[in-house]
Amino acid sequence: MLQLRLIVPADLRAQVLDRLDACVGVAHVAVLPGGAVRPAGDLVLCDVAREAVDELLGELRALGLAERGAITMDEAGLTISRAAEEAEERAPGEGADALVWEEVSGIVHEESTLSWVFLALLTVATMLAACGAVLDSAILVVGAMAVGPEFGPLAGLCVAVVQRRARPALRSLLALVVGFTVAMVLTVGFALLMDALGLFSDAKFAAARPNTSFIWQPDAMSFVVAFLAGVAGLLSLTSAKASALVGVAISVTTVPAAANAAVAVAYGEYAQGWGSAVQLALNLSGIVLAGVLTLLVQQGAWRLAGRRPR
Repeated sequence: MLQLRLIVPADLRAQVLDRLDACVGVAHVAVLPGGAVRPAGDLVLCDVAREAVDELLGELRALGLAERGAITMDEAGLTISRAAEEAEERAPGEGADALVWEEVSGIVHEESTLSWVFLALLTVATMLAACGAVLDSAILVVGAMAVGPEFGPLAGLCVAVVQRRARPALRSLLALVVGFTVAMVLTVGFALLMDALGLFSDAKFAAARPNTSFIWQPDAMSFVVAFLAGVAGLLSLTSAKASALVGVAISVTTVPAAANAAVAVAYGEYAQGWGSAVQLALNLSGIVLAGVLTLLVQQGAWRLAGRRPR
């Protein structure tokens, strides 16, 4: 169950309560008249089955509640109630399959915004991957994959494409382009510094590196792995299983490819740089394509489930 906390202007109270009464997935409605001060209005609390919340949020938005009042949604946690069980039974579909667009959009908006924290994490991840590439350390490469925050803007781009919203798409693209550009430029300087300190060398970078050669030797499997990672990532995002994002983060080689390209530029190894750039492009395109298709399939499946009685 999800918990809604609504601030409802007095003149909208009857309409909002009518919507809550009409929604089959709603339970535990509580009204505190005049309980809200800013904005002024009634405080309305209710629990909603995850399967029913997306349609209900759309109806509340249509009433103008988002503009004149407020809508807050949280996970209800443990709910022991026969009324809640009956609400979930009446709601069509399964909660684990429910696609709550407001929730997904909120998550990706935060994760796809260009910020100093995002730039710092992506830069640190790219430098860490550069160390892994030069030292031929798969452990460091995997660590860099886990640290990299690039999946947020990729997911944001997928959601924006499916919803046909230009501004969120541009915001996500800006975060990706600026983020990778800054991270790679700083990693070139990092590689030169490490070389000056005797910790990196052209000989190490040009030598056979069997554990990390996949970073700059793209093939068909590069796209397949990225595609599957994109499917898993969007499924974990839309089903609110955020723990699965860690697994997705270590499934693709976007950050390591960018790092290898940066080191290749520093040493003038342009063949490796080109291979890394192709690897990066394959992974980014595979994730975005998979994410868009996954959201479209989920959207279609959920619409069918909504028409089918439980």
